[in-house]
Amino acid sequence: MSVTKVIELSASSSKGIEDAVRHGLERAGKTVKNIKGAWINDIKVATDNDGNVREWRVNMRINFEVD
Repeated sequence: MSVTKVIELSASSSKGIEDAVRHGLERAGKTVKNIKGAWINDIKVATDNDGNVREWRVNMRINFEVD
């Protein structure tokens, strides 16, 4: 039997959504072990005054197995 815990975090990247998710998982992995998956809750962009995308932002939930 296994038990998992869920945490929520935000991550961003100027490159794109996938890079923001990867960055968030890498950063979380420095302190959280046994990550099993993630759900992307929200995707948002920050723009400049002309409407060009400056930064992609994601809010996600990460689940990990508890020892």
